[in-house]
Amino acid sequence: MGRLFAADAAAASTAALNGAVDWWKDVNESPMWQDRMFHALAVLYGVVSVVALIQLIRIECRVPEYGWTTQKVFHFLNFVVNGVRSIVFVLRRNVQLIQPEILQHVILDMPGLAFFTTYALLVLFWAEIYYQARAMSTDGLRPTFYWINGVVYAIQIILWLVLWWKPVRVMVILSKMFFAGVSLFAAFGFLLYGGRLFLMLQRFPVESKGRRKKLQEVGYVTTICFTCFLIRCVMMCLNAFDKAADLDILSHPILNFFYYLLVEILPSAMVLFILRKLPPKRGITQYHPIH
Repeated sequence: MGRLFAADAAAASTAALNGAVDWWKDVNESPMWQDRMFHALAVLYGVVSVVALIQLIRIECRVPEYGWTTQKVFHFLNFVVNGVRSIVFVLRRNVQLIQPEILQHVILDMPGLAFFTTYALLVLFWAEIYYQARAMSTDGLRPTFYWINGVVYAIQIILWLVLWWKPVRVMVILSKMFFAGVSLFAAFGFLLYGGRLFLMLQRFPVESKGRRKKLQEVGYVTTICFTCFLIRCVMMCLNAFDKAADLDILSHPILNFFYYLLVEILPSAMVLFILRKLPPKRGITQYHPIH
């Protein structure tokens, strides 16, 4: 009797597992669900893009005399990156039909590179604050930022050209692993300069509401951005070697939805919310932008 119950339980477990697998497969292969997932991503990206644009306009109205400060550029890049992502997901089926195939990789990967630049700008901003607070020269920081971004884009363009010339599996893997390396580099950039700024603020002798808010802001943003870039790194590694984790095909809508939700949409939305405070009006407190 015990063996009979055990056999029934095993059979039920197997049936449940098969049912779950079948459900996952049915959803992935359903054009209706593919469209729903991709259109949902398009809407979410569109909302984040509009929020970034509204915040940019509010900042410009508050301090128009300072031109394109780091804060304004950060919000503008968020508007562009999320807006492009939204358009790409609206036209996801059309993107899959573009020839030559290398153009599909460019359209799908370029917003990810722009996302890296957007948040690398935030690392630069924190690095400049940290060095200024310690009375250290910041002259080399901005050229280093441009140099790093230039190298990243140049290597990625070379990989695309080689992939176009010789579209073999090893080049696809190399391109995705490079992207994983860039994401890991960004994660440790946040850990390094976000962590340094956080520890420096902790050591400030003056206890005030403003100090506590800035400490929380730096801590939250560092944690969010480090986590999202680390997840991106891990997923790119899986994407490179495991066909089941391929993000560049239509038949993985659920994976696409949760991946982009976790590594771009939610982090962008949370960071924009945390950094929503407008610079003070001129004449009340002097505003010192970092150019």
